[in-house]
Amino acid sequence: MAIGNALVDHEYVLSDAALEETDLTKGNMTLADIEEQQQLLAYFKLAEIEPSKQAGGGSAANTMYAFASLGGKPFYACRVGDDSQGAFYLKDLHEAGVATSEKSIHTGGVTGSCVVAVTEDGERTMQTYLGTSSDITADNVNFEALAQSDWLYIEGYLAMSESIQPSMTQLRQQAGIHGAKIAVSFADPAVVKFAKEGLLNMLGNTVAVIFCNSEEAKLFTDKKQVKAAARALLDYCQTAVVTDGANGAIIAHKSDNTSEIEIYDIATPAVANVIDTNGAGDNYAGTFLYALSQQYSLLECGRLASEVSAQVIQQFGPRLASQDYKDIAQRVLSA
Repeated sequence: MAIGNALVDHEYVLSDAALEETDLTKGNMTLADIEEQQQLLAYFKLAEIEPSKQAGGGSAANTMYAFASLGGKPFYACRVGDDSQGAFYLKDLHEAGVATSEKSIHTGGVTGSCVVAVTEDGERTMQTYLGTSSDITADNVNFEALAQSDWLYIEGYLAMSESIQPSMTQLRQQAGIHGAKIAVSFADPAVVKFAKEGLLNMLGNTVAVIFCNSEEAKLFTDKKQVKAAARALLDYCQTAVVTDGANGAIIAHKSDNTSEIEIYDIATPAVANVIDTNGAGDNYAGTFLYALSQQYSLLECGRLASEVSAQVIQQFGPRLASQDYKDIAQRVLSA
């Protein structure tokens, strides 16, 4: 089971110069109210920058989409409005095999939206209006689904949500009671910069897996080197998965009953043309968790996740076609 912000993505392709006019921080996510998002969209319209794609989004939802496409049976807890965007969002997940609950629908609420600005180097910069998702609480969580889950995946963006913080202890406790392992994504450098206390609340004493990129890992641990940061993350988890773009990924793991630490270097497949990095980390996490749930080794999990992410960044949008995930898995895991 996963819990996260439900957002409909609206992607725009623009130049660095046009992005600078928005005052958004490149490569980061910025929270906005409805007026600020309308101002951004008005700027795009004035600059004749047209949207390239609308798609279901949200970090944890993207992760569960990848998990489901590979053959998993995920459940996603979120909060959408009873509007057309909310219906579009849930239908998109259901068609991919991601289960949700009626607890996700808030009568009278406005479904959140994320403006994704993709520059010519493929980097994604996001402005997010959370809408009714900003009020997500334990009331939106189906604890019966959690009781039947092997994993609880928590999206890092929720560290910025005050409404869910009191429920984190309950979520961790229920996961422990039912034997579900916990995985946490850091999601974005802005989360670590501005909501580290919320992340620590998610992590509690320790979790099974942390997913983050190199910038997030270094910000969180105050380490300057990626491998040192990955090692330092083991104070908070058993397995730390740190992605570093074209430089590959680092997996740090400590054994259950010993102090032995294993470090794996995962190479990134060669990519001729990076088009859009939106969703790359989400897909990495979903693919890695699926492979882990099927008892593959950490090295195999990392290799498959890297192959999927490399494919994601060569197209617009945060998700591949469902069959593409299966084709990649068959090629990589049978090699």
